[in-house]
Amino acid sequence: MNWIYLFIAGILEVGWAVGLKYTEGWSRLVPSALTALGMIASFYFLSLALKTLPIGTAYAVWTGIGTVGAAMLGMLLFDEPRDIARVLCILLIVAGIAGLKLTSAQ
Repeated sequence: MNWIYLFIAGILEVGWAVGLKYTEGWSRLVPSALTALGMIASFYFLSLALKTLPIGTAYAVWTGIGTVGAAMLGMLLFDEPRDIARVLCILLIVAGIAGLKLTSAQ
């Protein structure tokens, strides 16, 4: 269950990271409220995962999910660069997340 909590926390991190773009400096009420709720929920699920997972593994996976998700949504929603070097770097992050999961004792 701890890995499921960590996955949920990572997905919520993607949501609040992208949500920050829509808050326009915390000046828009609804996007700001949703982003803040996403942050709280993400930290909550991360804290559940940390009950049993090592901090180094859990934090790296959590931020990795957030990084990959935010980068992909940035390309899709905000027309950020899609060059091959960027995509290869994202794939390296995915490989690192998979490696941490595969080598984790939990």
